[in-house]
Parts: sequence; structure tokens; C-alpha cells
Amino acid sequence: MHILISNDDGYDSRGIRILARRLGEVAEVTVVAPTRDRSAASNSLTLDRPLRVTRVEERLYAVDGTPTDCVHLAVTGLLGAREPDMVVAGINNGANLGDDVLYSGTVAAAMEGRFLGFPAIAVSVCSWQPRHLEDAARIARRQVERLIRKPMPSEIILNVNIPDKPLAEIRGERATRLGSRHRAEPMVESADPHGRPVYWVGAAGPEQDAGDGTDFHAIGENFVSITPLQVDLTRHQSLGEISGWLGGE
Repeated sequence: MHILISNDDGYDSRGIRILARRLGEVAEVTVVAPTRDRSAASNSLTLDRPLRVTRVEERLYAVDGTPTDCVHLAVTGLLGAREPDMVVAGINNGANLGDDVLYSGTVAAAMEGRFLGFPAIAVSVCSWQPRHLEDAARIARRQVERLIRKPMPSEIILNVNIPDKPLAEIRGERATRLGSRHRAEPMVESADPHGRPVYWVGAAGPEQDAGDGTDFHAIGENFVSITPLQVDLTRHQSLGEISGWLGGE
């Protein structure tokens, strides 16, 4: 078993190093990750310049691009004939719940792996300064071993969010759907040293749909949230409505 690991926090983040060490106990691991924090890069590819790759150490590569770049490069060029059997993204600092998946570079890395034909898991711990990454890595390894034993349908990406708690305090695992947030907080205006205006993206909005069955609810109850995602964004149940709408002209 050969596992490709990437993330959006950068190749030297604690989360990716701990994950690589833990998954290295059950598989051969290659890490291909951004040179710096590329959080919220979503599914972007770098098309306006070439990518540079630095071999940091054996089976650890840093790429001056996005998480999607990293996985795409690894699978379609860097690893040659040694393709992975699975792509795992993480462990991300901070949750990827609800609408977050639309912006997340961690989820995007897993999605690129699935798009290229491999089972894929995105793993996040629900704290910006996590204290229990070793425990989160054990939970991630459990999901990987389960996916090896019991493969999922080819269109599914698993989005795993883990409470930042010791294993003994985590109550179990739940299959969840994405919740949703209220609109983001307003942009924060400031000024650079020359007095010119600059803007910081505001904080994510508070939870809106966080009821029973959502990823937000599971995390709030100290359960691991496991949400099946898919690349196909088509709202299939609305195709008939759109056909009628088009025919009404």
C-alpha cells in the first residue's frame, strides 16, 4: 500500500508530519505538500508559471504551489510509475465543516486525488492550535485501515473532522451531512505603512444549520464527523424544473 499525503498548512506542519509517521506504520508514505501555508486555496491550479519542487528528505517534497497542484503533480509526473493507492490530506489545523469545504485546500487535495481515480480522505482537527494531534492521527489511521478493508464507491471523498480531545473523551464516530454557516463577517479595513487601504477577509460566519445529523452537531457532541462528499455538484432533482424554465420562453 502506497499513500500520498498532502495538506494546505505546508510540508513542515506538525499535523502532516504526525500523520505521515502514523500512516507509515501501515503503508509506504510519500508526502507532497506546499512550501507554505495555502489555507483556503480551494481547488486552484497554478497555470501562469511553472512549479518548483524541493526534495526536503526521502519521500518528502515541497512544492511552491497549491494543495491541488501538489496532488496533481505527484500523480501525473513526480512519482512516475509509482502511483499511490490512496490520497490522504491533513491533518489540517482547524475544522472543515459545512461551507468550509468550498474553500478548504485540505478538502481540495483529497478531491483532486479522487478526481484522478484514487480513494481519498481529508482529515481536520477542530482547533487552530490543536493539542491532541497524536490522537487525531490515530483516528485518521483507523479510517485509512477501514477504507483499505472496505473500499467505498469510486465517487466518494471522506471528509473527516476530529474534536481536539484525548481519545478517551471522544464518544465515537458519526456519518454526517454538511451543515451551513451564516454569511461571513464583513471585511476588515486597515492601512499599510504608506496609508493605503488594505482589507482582511472577515471571520467565517456562525453556524446556521447545525442540527442533528450535521457535521457541526457531531463535533459539538464530541463525536468524529465523517461526511461523504462528491465531485459532481449537479442538483439533479432540479433538472426537470430547469427544463420547464427554459421551455417557458
